[in-house]
Amino acid sequence: MSTARITLDRDFTIAEVPHRIFGSFVEHMGRCVYTGIYEPGHPAADERGFRTDVLDLVKELGASVVRYPGGNFVSGYNWEDGVGPVDQRPRRLDGAWHTVETNAFGLHEFVEWAKAADVEVMEAVNLGTRGVDEARALVEYANHPGGTAWSDLRRKNGAADPFDIKLWCLGNELDGPWQIGHKTAHEYGRLAQETAKAMRLVDPSIELVAVGSSNRQMPTFGTWEHTVLTHAYDEVDYISMHAYYQEHDGDAASFLAEATDMDAFIEGVIATVDAVKAAGKHSKEINLSFDEWNVWYQSGLDTEDQPHNVSQTWREHPRLIEDTYNVTDAVVVGTFLHSLLRHGDRVKIANQAQLVNVIAPIRSEQGGPAWRQTIFWPFALMARMAKGRVLRVAVDASKESTKRYGDVDSVDAAATWDEANGRIALFLANRSMDSDGDVTVDLRGLSASAIRSAEVLAIPEGGDRLTANTEVAQDAVGMRKLESVGIEDGVLRVTLPPISWAAIELDVARN
Repeated sequence: MSTARITLDRDFTIAEVPHRIFGSFVEHMGRCVYTGIYEPGHPAADERGFRTDVLDLVKELGASVVRYPGGNFVSGYNWEDGVGPVDQRPRRLDGAWHTVETNAFGLHEFVEWAKAADVEVMEAVNLGTRGVDEARALVEYANHPGGTAWSDLRRKNGAADPFDIKLWCLGNELDGPWQIGHKTAHEYGRLAQETAKAMRLVDPSIELVAVGSSNRQMPTFGTWEHTVLTHAYDEVDYISMHAYYQEHDGDAASFLAEATDMDAFIEGVIATVDAVKAAGKHSKEINLSFDEWNVWYQSGLDTEDQPHNVSQTWREHPRLIEDTYNVTDAVVVGTFLHSLLRHGDRVKIANQAQLVNVIAPIRSEQGGPAWRQTIFWPFALMARMAKGRVLRVAVDASKESTKRYGDVDSVDAAATWDEANGRIALFLANRSMDSDGDVTVDLRGLSASAIRSAEVLAIPEGGDRLTANTEVAQDAVGMRKLESVGIEDGVLRVTLPPISWAAIELDVARN
């Protein structure tokens, strides 16, 4: 049996829980929009074509902010194509995913969907094939009350009130050679700086995210952020991060430890950002927007829906990267959420990519059902339970040996303290594949009076670590009551099954 001792002290907190770290992402890619959130004619569709069965799951998931419309898609997208009468919108070729975009769903539809889902809009502008003028026009269209050409066009198109979008991405992954309109760091830094200035002249209240590295393995990682922010530090509020992880060659131990790479990625970007701040003698602080993250099987699982395998025939919303997630994936996603929460002093926005069908916590079928994937559960419980302040978690645990990361803690953890309601939320993952995790939690400055709830996601009876939820077995994996948990002499004691993720809520009071 592996062991872990966790210490939580009421006086050692990191930050208020950032509401926006429980974000998601809707891109015009595959079936995320069409037959995902939007399917006129579906039995569960409302009068706007929004799938209410999917909407119900989105609300249950607890997403707070949703990034739109891309992603790689945005770097070749003309936002004007998605407004106005639907029957007059142009059909376009989308070079990013080699598909035909019908533009039946656009900005107005997304804003209405976001209201129905009770999520904040995070809008991305095209800085791949377009630039300053198109970006400022979009802000005017979306946010200006009226009396100008673009704002009056919005009103003519049916939206009398401004959309009041506050959060904007200045392009997407422009450090990547795969990106339409790929740029050098200097080219992008200057473009981001001037675009930001122009957008803020239209609406000074907006918040802006500059493009950071597409992943930590990019050859320009670090130098990209430094160069971009040397140009645009005073004009932006956040810099973005993207990362996807997968199990390689059956190396589950390393896969279960991937959050250590996420930790290092975050801390590396913070160091670079703060170096630019010091060198430029800036007073404000730039925070991080981890606006694409998830498990994505990009190699070793060459299914037909992978982008590099798709037919060269131009198709409307084909299946693309519809990964089916298992128990192991869900535990790893839980640890990614731990990492984001532990860095809540600087990671203020995070978006799991994507929301429906495309590497998503929610799956749906055209004309058919919608269901929760295994990775739905850690996100939903953390989004609901993580309130108040993030606690600094001290972990002393036995080690698991991995090929990629050496020895790592067998138990990974994050916690929050909601003083107003007298609750601690504790999130735990057991990385061991064959041993229970015996965990003790010592509370300092706080006393626990009761266990309000304790649930665990683990290998189901009769299953294995690869068990997944599918259309025919939608509830094969879910949360169940954690039986081995109790409070003894003020200490919380928990036994976690192998490869598991748990969420525990305690009633507490100050000592």
